[in-house]
Amino acid sequence: MKLKILEMGDTRAKILLTGARPSLANALRRTLTADLPKMAIEDVEFHLGPISDEKGKTYESITPLFDEIIAHRLGLLPIPTDIELFSYRDKCESCSGEGCPNCTILYNINKKGPCTIYSEDLQLVTQKIKGIKSKKYEDKFKIKDRSIPIMKLGKGQALLVYATAILGTGKEHAKWKVAHGVGYKYYPIIDIDNEKCDRCESCIESCPLGILKLARGKITAKNIEDCTLCKACVDACERKAIEVEGDESKILFQFETDGSWSAKAALKYALTILENKFTEFGKAVSKLK
Repeated sequence: MKLKILEMGDTRAKILLTGARPSLANALRRTLTADLPKMAIEDVEFHLGPISDEKGKTYESITPLFDEIIAHRLGLLPIPTDIELFSYRDKCESCSGEGCPNCTILYNINKKGPCTIYSEDLQLVTQKIKGIKSKKYEDKFKIKDRSIPIMKLGKGQALLVYATAILGTGKEHAKWKVAHGVGYKYYPIIDIDNEKCDRCESCIESCPLGILKLARGKITAKNIEDCTLCKACVDACERKAIEVEGDESKILFQFETDGSWSAKAALKYALTILENKFTEFGKAVSKLK
């Protein structure tokens, strides 16, 4: 199999797989969606009772939403993940699952209404972690998308919570899912016979993505990679002047991340996971008699 990068952004990637079967592309899809480790908020502790500000004004510790809904929304925030610094809590050798800086990130929110609470209001509780200096801790684990709305507080209302983020995978819960919109298809082949074509433009009108156009008296295709192989243009052409097929030797693969991983890092780690799985499977098969 050969891999060619067609697009690689911070959170979006499109690649071309040559010499790969759909089964392998599907294995990569499942690995990206289910097996990548990610930090997400698991436990949220809510302060109960009155909350006072610096001037002594008292606020009620109530919100328009149930605590469970707030905790659910916090759990879906994309926490930056560095698997070289953290381990799974249940496998942490430092604390044996109790929770420590080597397996846990602590956050808090302390806001008083009236206001809208955004993801930027999730503040880090600085901890000492082996391998990273304290002054860089906050920049490394602050949520990159600062404008995700969480909830609104009314006049006299306040929210004080402490949240704990730990590692998990998408197969356990959607909040630990790194990649989204993961899909693949055969590379489109659009063959237009302009000798048969009478330039009625019915194929152009039928294409939902506007891929076909009339230029210099001929029907041509643009942005071929966007074609979904729906064949609406084939059905619309009465003269059968256009054919659309998928190249079975090439697969277009694309995905996006939620921001907890970069697209490049997610792809590289997913391929590493796949390689390890295939190696283990090969060793298991070789032991069979």
